Amino acid sequence: MQNQEDDVLFKTYKNAGIITLNRPKALNALNLSIINKLLRQLQDWENTKTAVIIKGAGDKAFCAGGDLKENKFETLRFISTEYNVNYLIGHYKIPYIAFMNGITMGGGMGLSVHGRYRIATEKTVIAMPETKIGLFPDVGGTYFLSRLNGNLGIYLGLTSERLKGGDVFKAGIATHYVNSSRLSDLEEKLSGCTNTDEISRVLDQFNENTGEFSLTPYLQYIDYCFAADTVEEIIERLKTVNNEWSIKTLQVLYKMCPASLKITLLALRSGAKLNLGECLRMEYRMTSRASTTYDLREATRAPGVCETRRGTTQTTPENTRGAGRPAYK
Repeated sequence: MQNQEDDVLFKTYKNAGIITLNRPKALNALNLSIINKLLRQLQDWENTKTAVIIKGAGDKAFCAGGDLKENKFETLRFISTEYNVNYLIGHYKIPYIAFMNGITMGGGMGLSVHGRYRIATEKTVIAMPETKIGLFPDVGGTYFLSRLNGNLGIYLGLTSERLKGGDVFKAGIATHYVNSSRLSDLEEKLSGCTNTDEISRVLDQFNENTGEFSLTPYLQYIDYCFAADTVEEIIERLKTVNNEWSIKTLQVLYKMCPASLKITLLALRSGAKLNLGECLRMEYRMTSRASTTYDLREATRAPGVCETRRGTTQTTPENTRGAGRPAYK
C-alpha cells in the first residue's frame, strides 16, 4: 500500500516548481492528503517560483477525479479544501501550467482548467461525468463550462460527453496541444524560463496543429438544442432535429438522472453570471445539501445509478417532466 508521504511529489527544478500526482494505479485520483499538500505548496511557491508545472505519474492519466473513501464529514472537508485549491489556481499570480496527459476528469479538470496554461496531448481524455452519478459538474464546472463558445458547455455538462486529444484544444479547454513525446523537452524549456513572456513563447513554439474539431458538423445543432431554458425543451428540440447525432444524444440523456439534468442546467445558467469564487461557493452549498441525502461514495463506485437513499431513477421520455425522486431535497 502506498504511503501518503509519496502520493504527490514536489520538487524544484531551475526556476519552476514541479508537482507530480503520484498514484498511477488509482489514475492519480485525489484524496484529502494530496489536496492538503497541494494547497500548502502552491501557496508557498506562488511567492518563490517563476512558474508551477503539474503533471500525473504514468501515461494513463493526469487525474481521474476524487477518491472519496472518507465518511461524509471527511468528504465535505475534502471538497472544501479542493475548492480552495481550485480558487487559488484560478487566481494564481505566476504561470500555472497543467500537462493534461491522459484521463482528466472531475477533480482533474479542477486542477487544470482554471490554470493559465493547459496542455492537451493525443492521450488526453476529458469529461465532467457527474450527471452519470446523479450530481452536477463541480470543481468550478459551473464557471468554465458556462463560458465555452455557444452552448458547448451546456452540452458537455448535461451529456457528460468525452473529448479527446486535439478536440480538447479546439473546444477552448486546453490552451495548447503538444504530442506527449515532447512533454519532457517542454518541461525542460519551461523550467528555465525567467518570466511570463518567455513561458508564452516556449509554449507557442511547442504548440501543434490539431486538425478540425470533431464536433464542428454538430455545433449548429448543439447551439440550437441546448439554448433551451428547460431540459424538457432541450429534449423536444433534439426530437425536432431528428438526425443521427440528435438521436444518440437523446439516448444519452434518457440514461441520466432527471433531477441531475435539471439541477445541472440551472447551475450552468447561473454560473454564467457569477465569478469563479461565487461559482465555487454555490457548488459547495449544493454539494453540502446533496451529502445529507445522497451517498457520494456509492455513486462514484457505481456510476450510472441515480440513488437517493432507496430506489433508483433513470431518465426516460415519460419521466423527464419531473417525475422520480430528486437527488437533492
